[in-house]
Amino acid sequence: MNIKPILIDLDGVLKLGDSPAPDTTEFLNFIEENKIPACILSNSTLRTGEQVKEFFTSHKIELTIPAITAFDATLSYVKNHYKKIQVYCREYLIHHFDGLIEDNNPEAIVIGDMEDKWNYQIINDIFKKVYAGADFIAMHKNKYWFPKDELMIDAGAFVNAIEFASDKKATLIGKPSPLYFKTALEAINSKNEDGFYMIGDDVENDVGAAQEIGGTGILMYTGKTKYPLYRNIGVKPDFEAHSLKEVITIFEEKL
Repeated sequence: MNIKPILIDLDGVLKLGDSPAPDTTEFLNFIEENKIPACILSNSTLRTGEQVKEFFTSHKIELTIPAITAFDATLSYVKNHYKKIQVYCREYLIHHFDGLIEDNNPEAIVIGDMEDKWNYQIINDIFKKVYAGADFIAMHKNKYWFPKDELMIDAGAFVNAIEFASDKKATLIGKPSPLYFKTALEAINSKNEDGFYMIGDDVENDVGAAQEIGGTGILMYTGKTKYPLYRNIGVKPDFEAHSLKEVITIFEEKL
């Protein structure tokens, strides 16, 4: 089948809670059998691309396409731009920044996910350092997420608060940053100018952001966005699906 490259979100699309989504194996086989260039493009700051592969391996699914996370992209960015940084993310990932950590006088503050570890003292400390001149790096700016059948506020709310107070915009690494989409496409020898599909459960950061740079958005109702899509949203998906099996049908019948 002559299908343009596909970028695929992880949480809410291929991964639901702690398990692979139904029909994941069938969907990945469809991609491989039809030789479609594809890449998992995740805003996750909870794991690296290698850990994404390990997740599927642990569920007896062989992942043959690359996986890039916002954490990977952020790590690469800061290594290329800074010598001293302060990082707020999950403790089990901080070791990746060894040799760069400097809490007292950092060149940049990097924010990822800390789940319930956020508090006023942490946010105020970040604000003071950014206000004093440190660069501000956001792994992503998600509003909320849906990890285990529970809607939870995400790091984007804290990023926005610090931006507002410091009057300084963060450098955004993950979606909806156009650079992130383009980096993933380059990893599979593709360009956004030639068109691509983005399959995601976030109507703004996945679908809308992809559409803005020439992509076709397929909105999944298996994650944070629930059906029907509320009418006053400014983004109109090109396609909508309730399962990966429906996505296969879209490619087979409508394309």
